Amino acid sequence: MERVQALSIVLSAGLVFAVFYLMRRRLLREQYSLLWLLFGLILFILSLSTTLLEGAASLLGVKYAPALLFLVGIMVCLVLILHLTVVVSRLTERVIRLTQELGMAKHQLDRIQVEEGQ
Repeated sequence: MERVQALSIVLSAGLVFAVFYLMRRRLLREQYSLLWLLFGLILFILSLSTTLLEGAASLLGVKYAPALLFLVGIMVCLVLILHLTVVVSRLTERVIRLTQELGMAKHQLDRIQVEEGQ
C-alpha cells in the first residue's frame, strides 16, 4: 500500500467518523450530514479499491491514480461550498424579511400604545 493511499484511507475514514460524531452531538443537521457521509464514503471506497481508482483514473486520463482522489475531494468541497452558499443566501434573505416585519410590528405596537395613552 502506498503512502498516499494509506493517507487517503485515514483521512476519508476520519471524515466519516467526524460526521457521525457531529451528528451524534447534534452539531450537524441531517440534511448536511448525508452529503458529507456520501462524499466521505465515496472517497473511502476509492481509497480502498486501487483497481477501481486506477480504472477511473485511466478512463479520465489521469496519469497518477491517487491524484484522482484529491481531485474528487476538491470537487466535493467545491460542491459543498456552493450548496452552503446557496443556503446562507436564502437565510440572509429570510433574516432581512424577518427584521423588516419585526420593525413594522414594533412600529404598530408603539403607535397603539401612544393612541391608548391619549
